[in-house]
Amino acid sequence: MLKTRIITALMLAGGLLATLLLLPPQIVLLVFAGIVGLAAWEWAGLLKMSANMRLLYAAGVGTLCVLLLAAGLPLAWLQALWWLATVFWLLLVPFWFRARWPLRNAWSGWLVGVLLLVPTWAALALLYQRGAWWLLASMALVWVADTAAYFAGSQFGRHKLAPAISPGKTWEGALGAVVGVCLYGGLLAQGTGHLSSMSFTTLLLAGLGLLLLTAVSIAGDLFESLAKRQAGLKDSSALLPGHGGVLDRIDSLTSTLPLTALAVSCLLP
Repeated sequence: MLKTRIITALMLAGGLLATLLLLPPQIVLLVFAGIVGLAAWEWAGLLKMSANMRLLYAAGVGTLCVLLLAAGLPLAWLQALWWLATVFWLLLVPFWFRARWPLRNAWSGWLVGVLLLVPTWAALALLYQRGAWWLLASMALVWVADTAAYFAGSQFGRHKLAPAISPGKTWEGALGAVVGVCLYGGLLAQGTGHLSSMSFTTLLLAGLGLLLLTAVSIAGDLFESLAKRQAGLKDSSALLPGHGGVLDRIDSLTSTLPLTALAVSCLLP
């Protein structure tokens, strides 16, 4: 199982780098739309849609992304999507965790899937247009958080973070994620030559921003875990051997990338 997981991870990493660095920009954005479409197919499975409806839902979500691309990715439209995603993750999801509202195969469940995935595609598009390394750096923040949380939780985890949703997650793991992301942010700022020119206020705001993104990253993971638990499934699908489904791999990105893209588009126009 571990060998399969490692092989799949290496293939995914290689495929991502090849896509970002070798393919024409428009094709890259279409590849992103295809990935989001696969995640939408998996989301429809969590909602217990029929096979035909799953395909239609996936095609619909992918088509929304392509329509945004055909419209020229108007920044005002993208920012509106990211604001909706921000409100969802920061204001609605905490209440969702508390009440554990059930996801249903109805307009509300369909709408939540669109809200999870279309703003994520829009964020992938904007960050990629800024440069492949912008996108990779943003995605790496989530990977660092996940990795640091795993190691801190496995070594020091004692206090459960959300036992009714994901029994394996601990407060110690969450703290490890915060430390890992802050170290990553500091190294990134140092490596790009920005650290020495940052004022104390800027450093403080950057630290708070990293703390927020780490918390939202964990929330994205927990939200998908809740959806799978309610659907009675361990993984969103079996598309990725050893890793489950596409949605299992991008759950934290769906919550983190829209907020990152919103901040980048507002602060660095």
